[in-house]
Amino acid sequence: MTENKKRRVAITGLGAVTPLGLDAPASFQAALDGVCGIAPITQYDTTGRKVTLAAEVKGFDAAAVLGKREAKHIDRFTQLALAAAAEAVRDSGLDLAHEDTWRAGVSVSSGIGGIDTIETEHTRGEERGFDRISPHFVPMVICNMAAGPIAIAHGLHGICTCPVTACAGGAMAVGDAFRQIRDGYADIMLCGGAEASITPLGIGGFTAMKALTESADPNRASIPFDAERSGFVMGEGAGILVLEELEHAKARGAHIYAELAGYGANCDAYHVTAPAPDGTGAAACMRQALADAGVAPAEVSYINAHGTSTQLNDSAEAAAIRAVFGENTPPVSSTKSMTGHLLGAAGAVEAVFTTLTVERDMLPPTLNYRKADPACQLDVVPNRARAARADVALSNSLGFGGHNAVLVFRKYQA
Repeated sequence: MTENKKRRVAITGLGAVTPLGLDAPASFQAALDGVCGIAPITQYDTTGRKVTLAAEVKGFDAAAVLGKREAKHIDRFTQLALAAAAEAVRDSGLDLAHEDTWRAGVSVSSGIGGIDTIETEHTRGEERGFDRISPHFVPMVICNMAAGPIAIAHGLHGICTCPVTACAGGAMAVGDAFRQIRDGYADIMLCGGAEASITPLGIGGFTAMKALTESADPNRASIPFDAERSGFVMGEGAGILVLEELEHAKARGAHIYAELAGYGANCDAYHVTAPAPDGTGAAACMRQALADAGVAPAEVSYINAHGTSTQLNDSAEAAAIRAVFGENTPPVSSTKSMTGHLLGAAGAVEAVFTTLTVERDMLPPTLNYRKADPACQLDVVPNRARAARADVALSNSLGFGGHNAVLVFRKYQA
Protein backbone atom coordinates (compact mmCIF):
# COMPACT_ATOMS: atom_id res chain seq x y z
CA MET A 1 0.00 0.00 0.00
CA THR A 2 1.53 3.31 -1.06
CA GLU A 3 -0.54 5.87 0.84
CA ASN A 4 -3.32 5.88 3.37
CA LYS A 5 -5.94 7.81 1.43
CA LYS A 6 -8.60 7.08 -1.14
CA ARG A 7 -7.58 7.57 -4.76
CA ARG A 8 -9.75 8.32 -7.79
CA VAL A 9 -10.35 5.47 -10.22
CA ALA A 10 -10.64 5.96 -13.98
CA ILE A 11 -12.13 3.62 -16.57
CA THR A 12 -9.74 3.63 -19.52
CA GLY A 13 -10.53 0.47 -21.50
CA LEU A 14 -13.62 -1.52 -22.44
CA GLY A 15 -14.09 -4.94 -23.99
CA ALA A 16 -17.20 -7.01 -24.56
CA VAL A 17 -18.41 -10.07 -26.42
CA THR A 18 -22.20 -10.22 -26.13
CA PRO A 19 -25.35 -11.45 -27.88
CA LEU A 20 -25.49 -7.97 -29.41
CA GLY A 21 -21.97 -7.76 -30.85
CA LEU A 22 -18.40 -8.99 -30.80
CA ASP A 23 -16.92 -5.86 -29.24
CA ALA A 24 -17.95 -3.16 -26.80
CA PRO A 25 -18.85 -0.36 -29.26
CA ALA A 26 -20.94 -2.66 -31.45
CA SER A 27 -22.71 -4.15 -28.44
CA PHE A 28 -23.63 -0.79 -26.94
CA GLN A 29 -24.73 0.66 -30.28
CA ALA A 30 -26.97 -2.36 -30.82
CA ALA A 31 -28.48 -1.76 -27.38
CA LEU A 32 -29.16 1.87 -28.29
CA ASP A 33 -30.68 0.69 -31.56
CA GLY A 34 -33.00 -1.70 -29.73
CA VAL A 35 -31.59 -4.89 -31.22
CA CYS A 36 -32.88 -8.04 -29.56
CA GLY A 37 -30.17 -10.69 -29.13
CA ILE A 38 -32.68 -13.42 -28.23
CA ALA A 39 -33.40 -16.20 -30.73
CA PRO A 40 -33.92 -19.97 -30.94
CA ILE A 41 -31.07 -21.95 -29.39
CA THR A 42 -28.57 -23.29 -31.93
CA GLN A 43 -25.92 -24.79 -29.64
CA TYR A 44 -27.89 -27.99 -29.04
CA ASP A 45 -31.13 -29.67 -30.14
CA THR A 46 -34.08 -28.32 -28.14
CA THR A 47 -36.62 -30.82 -29.47
CA GLY A 48 -38.95 -31.75 -26.64
CA ARG A 49 -37.51 -29.11 -24.31
CA LYS A 50 -39.67 -26.50 -22.59
CA VAL A 51 -37.17 -23.69 -23.15
CA THR A 52 -36.12 -23.07 -26.74
CA LEU A 53 -34.81 -19.47 -26.67
CA ALA A 54 -31.57 -17.97 -25.45
CA ALA A 55 -29.29 -15.01 -26.14
CA GLU A 56 -26.27 -16.61 -27.79
CA VAL A 57 -23.08 -14.91 -28.91
CA LYS A 58 -23.23 -15.11 -32.69
CA GLY A 59 -20.30 -15.38 -35.10
CA PHE A 60 -17.57 -15.75 -32.48
CA ASP A 61 -14.64 -17.73 -33.91
CA ALA A 62 -12.43 -18.64 -30.96
CA ALA A 63 -9.72 -20.18 -33.14
CA ALA A 64 -9.46 -17.03 -35.24
CA VAL A 65 -9.29 -14.79 -32.16
CA LEU A 66 -7.10 -16.90 -29.86
CA GLY A 67 -5.40 -19.40 -32.15
CA LYS A 68 -6.58 -22.93 -32.81
CA ARG A 69 -4.28 -24.63 -30.31
CA GLU A 70 -5.11 -22.35 -27.37
CA ALA A 71 -8.83 -22.32 -28.07
CA LYS A 72 -8.97 -26.12 -28.12
CA HIS A 73 -8.05 -26.51 -24.46
CA ILE A 74 -10.13 -23.80 -22.82
CA ASP A 75 -13.86 -23.68 -22.19
CA ARG A 76 -16.08 -21.24 -24.05
CA PHE A 77 -16.44 -18.93 -21.04
CA THR A 78 -12.65 -18.50 -20.95
CA GLN A 79 -12.51 -17.95 -24.70
CA LEU A 80 -15.03 -15.12 -24.40
CA ALA A 81 -13.19 -13.62 -21.44
CA LEU A 82 -9.81 -13.63 -23.19
CA ALA A 83 -11.30 -11.96 -26.26
CA ALA A 84 -12.96 -9.23 -24.19
CA ALA A 85 -9.81 -8.68 -22.13
CA ALA A 86 -7.64 -8.34 -25.24
CA GLU A 87 -10.05 -5.74 -26.60
CA ALA A 88 -10.08 -3.83 -23.31
CA VAL A 89 -6.29 -3.70 -23.12
CA ARG A 90 -6.03 -2.55 -26.76
CA ASP A 91 -8.69 0.05 -26.12
CA SER A 92 -6.88 1.37 -23.05
CA GLY A 93 -3.65 1.98 -24.96
CA LEU A 94 -1.64 0.51 -22.09
CA ASP A 95 1.86 -0.71 -22.87
CA LEU A 96 2.11 -3.32 -20.16
CA ALA A 97 5.75 -4.02 -21.02
CA HIS A 98 6.53 -0.65 -19.46
CA GLU A 99 4.30 -0.95 -16.40
CA ASP A 100 4.99 -2.33 -12.94
CA THR A 101 3.03 -5.53 -13.44
CA TRP A 102 3.26 -6.38 -9.73
CA ARG A 103 0.81 -3.50 -9.27
CA ALA A 104 -1.49 -4.65 -12.05
CA GLY A 105 -4.06 -7.34 -11.35
CA VAL A 106 -7.17 -9.19 -12.44
CA SER A 107 -10.63 -9.62 -10.92
CA VAL A 108 -12.94 -11.63 -13.19
CA SER A 109 -16.04 -13.56 -12.16
CA SER A 110 -17.91 -16.52 -13.53
CA GLY A 111 -21.01 -17.91 -11.90
CA ILE A 112 -20.88 -21.45 -13.26
CA GLY A 113 -17.58 -21.81 -15.12
CA GLY A 114 -17.00 -24.54 -17.67
CA ILE A 115 -20.33 -26.31 -17.61
CA ASP A 116 -20.14 -27.23 -21.30
CA THR A 117 -16.86 -29.03 -20.64
CA ILE A 118 -18.37 -30.78 -17.61
CA GLU A 119 -21.20 -32.13 -19.73
CA THR A 120 -18.93 -33.17 -22.61
CA GLU A 121 -16.37 -34.91 -20.42
CA HIS A 122 -19.00 -36.64 -18.30
CA THR A 123 -20.46 -38.17 -21.45
CA ARG A 124 -16.97 -39.18 -22.57
CA GLY A 125 -16.25 -40.69 -19.16
CA GLU A 126 -19.36 -42.83 -19.27
CA GLU A 127 -18.41 -44.07 -22.74
CA ARG A 128 -14.65 -44.61 -22.28
CA GLY A 129 -14.09 -44.69 -18.51
CA PHE A 130 -13.52 -41.70 -16.25
CA ASP A 131 -9.76 -42.24 -16.09
CA ARG A 132 -9.66 -41.41 -19.78
CA ILE A 133 -11.32 -38.00 -19.80
CA SER A 134 -9.31 -34.97 -20.92
CA PRO A 135 -6.31 -34.07 -18.74
CA HIS A 136 -7.41 -30.48 -19.30
CA PHE A 137 -10.77 -31.13 -17.62
CA VAL A 138 -10.11 -29.49 -14.23
CA PRO A 139 -8.38 -26.34 -15.51
CA MET A 140 -11.11 -25.95 -18.12
CA VAL A 141 -14.04 -26.01 -15.72
CA ILE A 142 -13.08 -24.18 -12.52
CA CYS A 143 -14.53 -20.69 -12.28
CA ASN A 144 -11.21 -18.86 -11.88
CA MET A 145 -10.11 -20.04 -15.32
CA ALA A 146 -11.12 -16.78 -16.89
CA ALA A 147 -9.12 -14.69 -14.41
CA GLY A 148 -5.96 -16.80 -14.42
CA PRO A 149 -5.49 -17.02 -18.20
CA ILE A 150 -6.11 -13.26 -18.52
CA ALA A 151 -3.27 -12.62 -16.06
CA ILE A 152 -1.05 -15.06 -17.96
CA ALA A 153 -1.89 -13.54 -21.35
CA HIS A 154 -1.00 -10.02 -20.23
CA GLY A 155 1.76 -10.78 -17.70
CA LEU A 156 -0.06 -9.29 -14.72
CA HIS A 157 1.51 -10.27 -11.40
CA GLY A 158 -0.75 -8.44 -8.94
CA ILE A 159 -3.81 -9.90 -7.24
CA CYS A 160 -5.72 -12.32 -9.46
CA THR A 161 -9.11 -13.23 -8.07
CA CYS A 162 -12.54 -14.57 -9.02
CA PRO A 163 -15.58 -13.64 -6.92
CA VAL A 164 -18.25 -16.30 -7.39
CA THR A 165 -21.49 -14.68 -6.24
CA ALA A 166 -23.96 -15.86 -8.87
CA CYS A 167 -25.63 -13.02 -10.79
CA ALA A 168 -23.84 -10.35 -8.73
CA GLY A 169 -20.39 -11.72 -9.54
CA GLY A 170 -19.49 -9.51 -12.50
CA ALA A 171 -20.35 -6.34 -10.59
CA MET A 172 -18.51 -7.54 -7.50
CA ALA A 173 -15.43 -8.29 -9.58
CA VAL A 174 -15.47 -4.69 -10.83
CA GLY A 175 -16.17 -3.31 -7.35
CA ASP A 176 -13.42 -5.35 -5.75
CA ALA A 177 -10.97 -4.16 -8.42
CA PHE A 178 -12.07 -0.58 -7.78
CA ARG A 179 -11.20 -0.95 -4.10
CA GLN A 180 -7.77 -2.42 -4.93
CA ILE A 181 -6.91 0.76 -6.80
CA ARG A 182 -8.73 3.28 -4.62
CA ASP A 183 -7.08 1.97 -1.46
CA GLY A 184 -3.58 1.88 -2.92
CA TYR A 185 -2.94 -1.81 -3.52
CA ALA A 186 -2.84 -1.61 -7.32
CA ASP A 187 -2.56 0.95 -10.10
CA ILE A 188 -4.17 -1.08 -12.91
CA MET A 189 -6.88 -3.76 -12.81
CA LEU A 190 -8.58 -5.80 -15.51
CA CYS A 191 -12.00 -6.71 -14.19
CA GLY A 192 -15.36 -8.09 -15.22
CA GLY A 193 -17.01 -11.44 -15.86
CA ALA A 194 -17.62 -14.23 -18.35
CA GLU A 195 -20.27 -16.91 -18.74
CA ALA A 196 -21.23 -19.61 -21.27
CA SER A 197 -24.03 -21.71 -19.80
CA ILE A 198 -26.34 -22.23 -22.77
CA THR A 199 -26.09 -26.00 -22.50
CA PRO A 200 -28.64 -28.78 -21.96
CA LEU A 201 -27.76 -29.04 -18.27
CA GLY A 202 -27.46 -25.29 -17.70
CA ILE A 203 -30.81 -24.50 -19.32
CA GLY A 204 -32.36 -27.62 -17.81
CA GLY A 205 -31.41 -26.66 -14.28
CA PHE A 206 -32.93 -23.21 -14.51
CA THR A 207 -35.98 -24.63 -16.30
CA ALA A 208 -36.57 -27.13 -13.50
CA MET A 209 -36.59 -24.35 -10.91
CA LYS A 210 -39.09 -22.34 -13.00
CA ALA A 211 -36.68 -19.42 -13.43
CA LEU A 212 -36.67 -19.31 -17.25
CA THR A 213 -39.45 -18.11 -19.51
CA GLU A 214 -40.97 -20.77 -21.74
CA SER A 215 -42.09 -18.20 -24.29
CA ALA A 216 -41.28 -19.04 -27.90
CA ASP A 217 -41.55 -15.39 -29.00
CA PRO A 218 -38.19 -13.56 -28.79
CA ASN A 219 -40.05 -10.26 -28.47
CA ARG A 220 -42.06 -11.40 -25.43
CA ALA A 221 -39.41 -13.50 -23.69
CA SER A 222 -37.15 -11.15 -21.72
CA ILE A 223 -39.50 -8.31 -20.78
CA PRO A 224 -38.27 -6.73 -17.53
CA PHE A 225 -40.81 -4.79 -15.47
CA ASP A 226 -43.60 -5.75 -17.88
CA ALA A 227 -46.73 -7.15 -16.20
CA GLU A 228 -46.61 -10.20 -18.52
CA ARG A 229 -43.03 -11.20 -17.66
CA SER A 230 -42.63 -14.91 -17.04
CA GLY A 231 -38.96 -15.57 -16.30
CA PHE A 232 -35.52 -14.72 -17.60
CA VAL A 233 -33.73 -15.71 -20.81
CA MET A 234 -30.26 -17.23 -20.52
CA GLY A 235 -27.51 -15.22 -22.16
CA GLU A 236 -23.77 -15.66 -22.58
CA GLY A 237 -20.77 -13.44 -23.11
CA ALA A 238 -18.07 -11.45 -21.37
CA GLY A 239 -17.38 -7.89 -20.32
CA ILE A 240 -13.98 -6.57 -19.20
CA LEU A 241 -13.01 -3.08 -18.01
CA VAL A 242 -9.58 -1.59 -17.48
CA LEU A 243 -9.47 0.47 -14.31
CA GLU A 244 -6.56 2.77 -13.47
CA GLU A 245 -5.62 5.13 -10.72
CA LEU A 246 -6.59 8.51 -12.14
CA GLU A 247 -3.17 10.20 -11.97
CA HIS A 248 -1.59 7.13 -13.60
CA ALA A 249 -4.08 7.38 -16.45
CA LYS A 250 -3.60 11.13 -16.86
CA ALA A 251 0.18 10.82 -16.87
CA ARG A 252 0.10 8.62 -19.94
CA GLY A 253 -2.58 10.65 -21.70
CA ALA A 254 -5.20 7.90 -21.57
CA HIS A 255 -8.74 8.37 -22.78
CA ILE A 256 -10.94 8.36 -19.67
CA TYR A 257 -14.46 7.11 -20.31
CA ALA A 258 -15.75 7.86 -16.82
CA GLU A 259 -14.84 7.46 -13.18
CA LEU A 260 -15.87 4.55 -11.04
CA ALA A 261 -16.84 6.44 -7.92
CA GLY A 262 -18.47 4.04 -5.47
CA TYR A 263 -19.32 0.45 -4.67
CA GLY A 264 -21.72 -1.26 -2.30
CA ALA A 265 -22.05 -4.96 -1.50
CA ASN A 266 -24.23 -6.78 1.00
CA CYS A 267 -26.55 -9.75 1.45
CA ASP A 268 -30.31 -10.10 1.88
CA ALA A 269 -29.74 -13.12 4.16
CA TYR A 270 -33.30 -14.07 3.27
CA HIS A 271 -33.54 -17.01 0.84
CA VAL A 272 -31.27 -19.10 -1.37
CA THR A 273 -32.86 -17.92 -4.62
CA ALA A 274 -35.62 -15.37 -3.89
CA PRO A 275 -34.86 -11.72 -3.14
CA ALA A 276 -36.32 -10.07 -0.05
CA PRO A 277 -39.76 -9.05 -1.38
CA ASP A 278 -39.57 -5.52 -0.01
CA GLY A 279 -36.14 -4.95 -1.52
CA THR A 280 -34.54 -3.99 1.80
CA GLY A 281 -31.16 -5.53 0.98
CA ALA A 282 -30.96 -3.96 -2.46
CA ALA A 283 -32.03 -0.59 -1.08
CA ALA A 284 -29.38 -0.75 1.63
CA CYS A 285 -26.79 -1.67 -1.00
CA MET A 286 -27.69 1.33 -3.17
CA ARG A 287 -27.45 3.63 -0.14
CA GLN A 288 -24.08 2.12 0.75
CA ALA A 289 -22.74 2.66 -2.78
CA LEU A 290 -23.99 6.24 -2.91
CA ALA A 291 -22.41 7.02 0.45
CA ASP A 292 -19.16 5.43 -0.72
CA ALA A 293 -19.18 7.73 -3.76
CA GLY A 294 -20.24 10.81 -1.78
CA VAL A 295 -23.27 11.15 -4.04
CA ALA A 296 -26.79 12.18 -2.99
CA PRO A 297 -29.75 10.28 -4.49
CA ALA A 298 -30.94 13.44 -6.24
CA GLU A 299 -27.69 13.55 -8.23
CA VAL A 300 -28.30 10.19 -9.93
CA SER A 301 -29.34 10.51 -13.58
CA TYR A 302 -29.88 6.86 -14.56
CA ILE A 303 -29.97 3.31 -13.19
CA ASN A 304 -29.05 0.21 -15.17
CA ALA A 305 -31.29 -2.22 -13.32
CA HIS A 306 -30.68 -5.87 -12.59
CA GLY A 307 -34.11 -6.29 -14.22
CA THR A 308 -34.20 -10.01 -14.94
CA SER A 309 -37.82 -10.33 -16.14
CA THR A 310 -38.83 -12.56 -13.24
CA GLN A 311 -41.86 -11.66 -11.17
CA LEU A 312 -40.04 -11.56 -7.83
CA ASN A 313 -36.83 -9.80 -8.89
CA ASP A 314 -38.41 -6.94 -10.78
CA SER A 315 -41.00 -6.05 -8.16
CA ALA A 316 -38.44 -6.26 -5.33
CA GLU A 317 -35.90 -4.16 -7.22
CA ALA A 318 -38.54 -1.58 -8.11
CA ALA A 319 -39.52 -1.36 -4.43
CA ALA A 320 -35.87 -0.90 -3.48
CA ILE A 321 -35.34 1.87 -6.03
CA ARG A 322 -38.45 3.73 -4.89
CA ALA A 323 -37.36 3.38 -1.25
CA VAL A 324 -34.02 5.04 -2.01
CA PHE A 325 -35.09 7.68 -4.52
CA GLY A 326 -38.74 8.37 -3.73
CA GLU A 327 -40.27 11.07 -5.91
CA ASN A 328 -36.86 11.73 -7.51
CA THR A 329 -36.49 8.26 -9.02
CA PRO A 330 -34.40 8.61 -12.21
CA PRO A 331 -34.95 6.68 -15.45
CA VAL A 332 -34.33 2.95 -14.99
CA SER A 333 -33.76 0.47 -17.81
CA SER A 334 -32.80 -3.17 -18.12
CA THR A 335 -30.49 -4.12 -20.97
CA LYS A 336 -31.26 -7.78 -20.19
CA SER A 337 -34.31 -7.17 -22.38
CA MET A 338 -31.79 -7.40 -25.25
CA THR A 339 -28.85 -9.45 -23.96
CA GLY A 340 -30.72 -11.92 -21.79
CA HIS A 341 -29.22 -12.72 -18.38
CA LEU A 342 -25.49 -13.41 -18.52
CA LEU A 343 -25.30 -14.66 -14.91
CA GLY A 344 -21.73 -14.02 -13.67
CA ALA A 345 -21.02 -11.81 -16.68
CA ALA A 346 -24.21 -9.75 -16.38
CA GLY A 347 -22.90 -7.07 -14.03
CA ALA A 348 -19.71 -6.78 -16.06
CA VAL A 349 -21.41 -6.23 -19.42
CA GLU A 350 -23.84 -3.84 -17.75
CA ALA A 351 -20.87 -1.97 -16.25
CA VAL A 352 -19.52 -1.53 -19.79
CA PHE A 353 -22.92 -0.28 -20.95
CA THR A 354 -23.30 2.08 -17.98
CA THR A 355 -19.83 3.51 -18.57
CA LEU A 356 -20.78 4.35 -22.15
CA THR A 357 -24.14 5.72 -21.03
CA VAL A 358 -22.33 8.20 -18.80
CA GLU A 359 -19.78 9.13 -21.46
CA ARG A 360 -22.29 9.55 -24.30
CA ASP A 361 -25.40 10.80 -22.42
CA MET A 362 -27.50 8.11 -24.10
CA LEU A 363 -29.79 5.87 -22.06
CA PRO A 364 -30.39 2.38 -23.50
CA PRO A 365 -34.02 1.23 -23.53
CA THR A 366 -35.97 -1.55 -21.90
CA LEU A 367 -36.94 -3.33 -25.12
CA ASN A 368 -40.34 -4.92 -25.84
CA TYR A 369 -42.01 -3.22 -22.89
CA ARG A 370 -45.78 -3.14 -23.42
CA LYS A 371 -47.86 -3.60 -20.29
CA ALA A 372 -47.19 -1.62 -17.13
CA ASP A 373 -47.11 -3.44 -13.80
CA PRO A 374 -48.43 -1.50 -10.78
CA ALA A 375 -45.73 -3.20 -8.71
CA CYS A 376 -43.00 -1.72 -10.96
CA GLN A 377 -43.87 1.96 -11.23
CA LEU A 378 -40.71 3.23 -12.88
CA ASP A 379 -39.71 5.18 -15.96
CA VAL A 380 -38.18 2.18 -17.73
CA VAL A 381 -37.06 4.07 -20.87
CA PRO A 382 -39.49 1.97 -22.87
CA ASN A 383 -38.46 0.63 -26.28
CA ARG A 384 -36.37 3.56 -27.51
CA ALA A 385 -33.01 4.92 -26.40
CA ARG A 386 -33.13 8.40 -24.89
CA ALA A 387 -30.67 11.26 -25.11
CA ALA A 388 -30.34 12.59 -21.56
CA ARG A 389 -27.60 14.02 -19.40
CA ALA A 390 -26.08 11.20 -17.34
CA ASP A 391 -23.60 12.71 -14.90
CA VAL A 392 -24.04 9.92 -12.34
CA ALA A 393 -25.37 6.43 -12.98
CA LEU A 394 -25.86 3.28 -10.94
CA SER A 395 -25.68 -0.34 -12.05
CA ASN A 396 -27.49 -2.87 -9.85
CA SER A 397 -26.70 -6.60 -9.70
CA LEU A 398 -28.61 -8.99 -7.44
CA GLY A 399 -27.68 -12.67 -7.19
CA PHE A 400 -28.92 -16.01 -5.90
CA GLY A 401 -27.87 -16.43 -2.29
CA GLY A 402 -29.01 -12.88 -1.57
CA HIS A 403 -25.86 -11.23 -2.95
CA ASN A 404 -26.30 -7.56 -3.86
CA ALA A 405 -23.77 -5.30 -5.62
CA VAL A 406 -24.13 -1.70 -6.79
CA LEU A 407 -21.61 0.32 -8.78
CA VAL A 408 -21.61 4.14 -9.09
CA PHE A 409 -20.29 5.73 -12.27
CA ARG A 410 -19.56 9.46 -12.60
CA LYS A 411 -18.82 11.60 -15.63
CA TYR A 412 -15.12 12.44 -15.68
CA GLN A 413 -14.16 16.01 -14.93
CA ALA A 414 -10.48 16.90 -14.77
